[in-house]
Amino acid sequence: MSGQSLVVPGTLSPARQVPGAIPRPEYVGKPGPTPYTGPEVQDEETVERMRIASRIAARAMEAAAKAVAPGVTTDELDRIAHGYMVDHKAYPSDLGYRGFPKSLCTSVNEVICHGIPDSSVLRDGDIVNLDVTAYINGVHGDCNATYLVGDVDEESRLLVERTREALERAIKAVRPGRRINVIGRVIESYAKRFGYGVVRDFTGHGIHTAFHSGLVIPHYDDPRATTVMQPGMTFTIEPMLTLGTYEYDLWEDGWTVVTKDRKRTAQFEHTLVVTAEGAEVLTLP
Repeated sequence: MSGQSLVVPGTLSPARQVPGAIPRPEYVGKPGPTPYTGPEVQDEETVERMRIASRIAARAMEAAAKAVAPGVTTDELDRIAHGYMVDHKAYPSDLGYRGFPKSLCTSVNEVICHGIPDSSVLRDGDIVNLDVTAYINGVHGDCNATYLVGDVDEESRLLVERTREALERAIKAVRPGRRINVIGRVIESYAKRFGYGVVRDFTGHGIHTAFHSGLVIPHYDDPRATTVMQPGMTFTIEPMLTLGTYEYDLWEDGWTVVTKDRKRTAQFEHTLVVTAEGAEVLTLP
């Protein structure tokens, strides 16, 4: 693996503004969201609104990803994704969620998730995850992907490729009548082939009118995940695989999660709805 130095915090730019005409999620300006108490199965009208939100999120991520290159700051990627969402009348769901200061998460190398965009410059050989969620018409759409920066070593490239494959396999395992833990079983069994760690404490989640509904989607074979999938359920699958341990440390910022052994990690995510036949991925650009 690349012998480059570890990620360190940079300098935050001022908070980006969202036009007042764009509706905010209810949690903005509050310490946290109101707990969700509604159903996990959504009606078709809600799912249709989620298709719109999810498409905007996917296209915002795609726009930011086009700028990924050595010398680009993670703050610039935030600027691009923020601008895309705002231009399409969507609110960046991350902005103000439990006080998060930016419009997407940028997680570089050993950062598992929730990296905060700042003045940090991407370097040749890095990998960077972009995690984007858009809120529009009262619902959220959430996606992420890991990108290669310049000339990346083979070990890291394979980690990224296989993490994407783990997500695709997990989506294919979604079926009405199956328990949620089949998702983690598929991911974990695939990751074990390569000796990868599977992050346990950060999971997929129910999503719709709530950013995180309370439904938990583990990425390992968790016997407690006995919820049965039903048509109309909407949730994310977002496996985080590591080159070493799945244990982690949390930075002083309260957000940035890094592997305890500081080995690299990759992640991919889609928002989907369970259908009669399996799953429809909503976060396609």
